Amino acid sequence: MSPTRRNIVTSAAAATITAAAAQAQPAGQGPSPQPPRNVVLVHGAFADGSGWRGVYGELSARGYRVSIVQNPLTSLADDVAATRRILDRQDGPTILVGHSWGGTVITEAGVHPKVAGLVYVSALSPDAGETTAQQYTGFVAPPEFVIDTHGDGFGFVKAENFKAGFAADTSDADAAFMRDSQVSIAMSAFGTKLSQAAWRSRPSWAVIATDDKAFDLRMLRHMASRIGAKVTEVAASHAVFMTQPKVVAGVINEAAQQAVRAAR
Repeated sequence: MSPTRRNIVTSAAAATITAAAAQAQPAGQGPSPQPPRNVVLVHGAFADGSGWRGVYGELSARGYRVSIVQNPLTSLADDVAATRRILDRQDGPTILVGHSWGGTVITEAGVHPKVAGLVYVSALSPDAGETTAQQYTGFVAPPEFVIDTHGDGFGFVKAENFKAGFAADTSDADAAFMRDSQVSIAMSAFGTKLSQAAWRSRPSWAVIATDDKAFDLRMLRHMASRIGAKVTEVAASHAVFMTQPKVVAGVINEAAQQAVRAAR
């Protein structure tokens, strides 16, 4: 066979293979997207981002790029803006994680185009048009969790109740440090209506601490059920984001692995 004829035959065969591959793959569908490798962690009220240190370490060891939001806790709008600022810095699809009040924040901020999935860690999940405070309706607040509101409208967890109400499964030393370094929140934030509910358009997961004394356990389960979250329960206090870093990181990893498939 002459070189010219050989080239024609080879080109024709290649064209046939390409056409067959095109027919096998639906039009407009490229290679399967890769799971998110970015994670953004959002803390709740009465705490700061340092509580995520254990989760940060677990996820970093798995190869994730982890960023931590430092919420000012001065208003819902301010906390959402702080979260969006960090989301803007991500280089691709991201799993957005919130603890406690941070759940409200990620519900509003999670419509950001880089967010591929949401993880609620003993967290609140209002709907658009609802306030955080409305989530407590019909449920009984545990007596261990007491907020002391100051004249300027900012609240702290009452010092003598802090360990029992927030961090019962930490050491006395760790609970004392958290108590004395807690960040107050503008109580008016709990009365702010959300304009977005990211869980309506993003797949969601939930970690529920069964020994949480900040929320009625029935309330946590109700919220997770309403948003259609895949739930993992673990025996832990409200400080589950600190005391169960392996469990929390495991759920975040699961969310990253499944978020693309769940969204298709």
